[in-house]
Amino acid sequence: MDDLLREYLPILIFFAVAVGLAVVMVVASMVVVPSHPDTEKLSAYECGFEAFDDARGRFDVRFYLVAILFIIFDLEVAFLFPWAVSLGQIGLLGFWSMMVFLGILTIGFVYEWKKGALEWE
Repeated sequence: MDDLLREYLPILIFFAVAVGLAVVMVVASMVVVPSHPDTEKLSAYECGFEAFDDARGRFDVRFYLVAILFIIFDLEVAFLFPWAVSLGQIGLLGFWSMMVFLGILTIGFVYEWKKGALEWE
């Protein structure tokens, strides 16, 4: 039983060092740089205006629509990278398959644009 516990000693030491180092870093940052918030630090950051409502409020559906469209076209780019790297090996069939894929995505994008899904009134 004693040998079994000795095998876990390095893990216990590693855990103790990690927790001790984390505590030392937090305490050192609080001691070295005390917090003195001023009006500029507490001002609105990126939105440009002060918060006026609860953060858990409802979002407009258009926000989710734009987010989904971004993910769709972002994934398109993720498919383009491996295709471009392996283009020499896949030949003309791979090239025209990707052109069909991009064509379908372009048709979808034009459809969304014409329907006004990308307009933010």
